Amino acid sequence: MAQIIDGKALAAQVKAEVKTEVAAWTAQGHRPPYLAVVLVGDNPASASYVRGKAKDAAEVGINSDTLHYETDITEAELLDLIRRLNQDNTVDGILVQLPLPDHINEQKVIEAIAPEKDADGFHPASIGQLVLGQPGFQPATPAGIMEMLTRSGIPTSGAHAVVVGRSNIVGKPMANLLLQKGVDATVTICHSRTRDLAAITRSADILVAAIGRAHFITADMVKPGATVIDVGINRVDDATRERGYRLVGDVDFEAVRDIAGWITPVPGGVGPMTRAMLMRNTLNAAKRAT
Repeated sequence: MAQIIDGKALAAQVKAEVKTEVAAWTAQGHRPPYLAVVLVGDNPASASYVRGKAKDAAEVGINSDTLHYETDITEAELLDLIRRLNQDNTVDGILVQLPLPDHINEQKVIEAIAPEKDADGFHPASIGQLVLGQPGFQPATPAGIMEMLTRSGIPTSGAHAVVVGRSNIVGKPMANLLLQKGVDATVTICHSRTRDLAAITRSADILVAAIGRAHFITADMVKPGATVIDVGINRVDDATRERGYRLVGDVDFEAVRDIAGWITPVPGGVGPMTRAMLMRNTLNAAKRAT
């Protein structure tokens, strides 16, 4: 049976390190780092993520505010807000919670954020630095996964890593991080048009599932002893729960844990690490600004 990669415990380690660094930073006379989080609408999942980020910020000594707007905010109004945050020297990091309403162009909003305040690591400048292997802000979820692999002692050099999903937020940057010198994995990206997907995933030493479909990765798709990282967060109906649903990943956890060597749970796996890496990005933004 697979060993569980405890994202909560690993995130606590990262946050403890960030807290120590923030304390040292403010002891030198600097103000605490400040993160501005922009939330549009009342998506329950987005609201939950934002509350978690605010809690983490408070734990590590980072100041944070959530700027909450109704779904009828116009694209022009949102872009004007970002321009004002860009110009505010007291703001170190800016995060716009996705998804945004359909009438707002998400890419335009991401590109409006000043690259030096790009706490989420989604700006084209940040992605370009990642691809080139240069220092910069890395998207928090892929960066968190790399921390999980490193802190769990999972070898990557020469390993075949398969990433299922090609999003700009997870799949593509994840593949690029695994390719970096010093990580040295051999990477295959799969997606909805990949032929004979199961044969490819069965060849993976490290399998990252980020496709957004509940229990998509089944036991017959996993190589015995593989490391399985589940990025998915999906709601499935569950009449036994008070809220009427439960959260599951892209991996059939109960079946795959009997095959894999290491596996992340959902919830309690990748999610906490994502938020922890956001705190690190915000601290680094404050240091760079100074």
